Amino acid sequence: MLDINKIRADFPILSREVNGKPLVYLDNGASAQKPQVVIDAITTAYSHEYANVHRGLHYLSNLSTEKYEAVRGTIARFLGVADEDQIILNSGTTEGINMVAYGWAMPRMQAGDEIVLSVMEHHANIVPWHFLRERQGVNLKWVDTDATGALDPQKVIDAIGPKTKLVAITHLSNVLGTKVDVKTICDAAREKGVPVLVDGSQAAVHMPVNVDEIGCDFYAITGHKLYGPSGSGAIFVHKDRMAEMRPFIGGGDMIREVSKDAVSYNDPPMKFEAGTPGIVQTIGLGVALDYMMDVGMETIAAHEDDLSHYAQDKLNGLNWLTTQGTTPDKAAIFSFTMQGAAHAHDISTILDKKGVAVRAGQHCTGPLMEHLGVTATCRASFAMYNTRDEVDALIDALELAHDLFG
Repeated sequence: MLDINKIRADFPILSREVNGKPLVYLDNGASAQKPQVVIDAITTAYSHEYANVHRGLHYLSNLSTEKYEAVRGTIARFLGVADEDQIILNSGTTEGINMVAYGWAMPRMQAGDEIVLSVMEHHANIVPWHFLRERQGVNLKWVDTDATGALDPQKVIDAIGPKTKLVAITHLSNVLGTKVDVKTICDAAREKGVPVLVDGSQAAVHMPVNVDEIGCDFYAITGHKLYGPSGSGAIFVHKDRMAEMRPFIGGGDMIREVSKDAVSYNDPPMKFEAGTPGIVQTIGLGVALDYMMDVGMETIAAHEDDLSHYAQDKLNGLNWLTTQGTTPDKAAIFSFTMQGAAHAHDISTILDKKGVAVRAGQHCTGPLMEHLGVTATCRASFAMYNTRDEVDALIDALELAHDLFG
């Protein structure tokens, strides 16, 4: 069982007040707070250990390189990947998906080819494919959710046709909390010879992930949602797909030799990691993942599942509130609108006055907002350090907002 008091003590920002009220931080879907061990690791790296990585022959460079490169193995272990050379370090999911779009998809897709997407995708898993639509005539094929926000994996499978070259799918919706059966999709797509990219930005922080078991070709994560620093992340690329990829960014580290007339590239994954990386950010991400694994992903998932059911019951009691996404096994992410004239931004502002931090807007999911028939929602997204008392604080703040706008 998760020791919530110990966990909360590890996150210094949770002890502060906002607008004279104890902070209730429910904007974790946008970015999670950082435990002290991550903050300390960043401070130590900059204060006592910093130097550029790779090729340096002095002590600090070797130390930085050792700590930086060790994170590749940590990420592989966290994601259930046996071969750490299939992990490419980067600045986060957006860079990872763009790397696939430019380095793998663009050279092998032509006009009329198809990419299958769900309507729940984040813009980071939409806009790079629009680049291919605009520039190469690739068609985007959309699969809708049902009325509860669930995504039937068979509908995704049925959308795969003879011209489908890629399925790009989220593992967990950042708006609805819907968990997607990506393994079933990957198994069927593999039989059809179609690669699958999975956006794991939300899933990896809420539940155990085993990429080797899922069987996808690409799996992207971002560090700032995983209690790590912004500007950190990684993407798993299956070795077969990695062999097909061309470099996305050129510069130092990703080359073996450069002359006036030719260039030869480094071996993967270095081939796809050009320039000076986010050294300290990546080191911080490694510490964050170790922290999560020490707590236990099953333990985190069980705690958040309890919060999810408690929050759903409480929100259901507000008959003037509409919750988007009601699948029974959803993650602890709740998007909602209030009946009447109250805009999501107004609701968020009132909640902030009570110290409750939520997100308001489209959450980088324009197609999903259109599908839901709303222009914006409020979103309360929970993390391992949140409590039932904070659910109650959210409900109290929502009732205040209803009183003001009702």
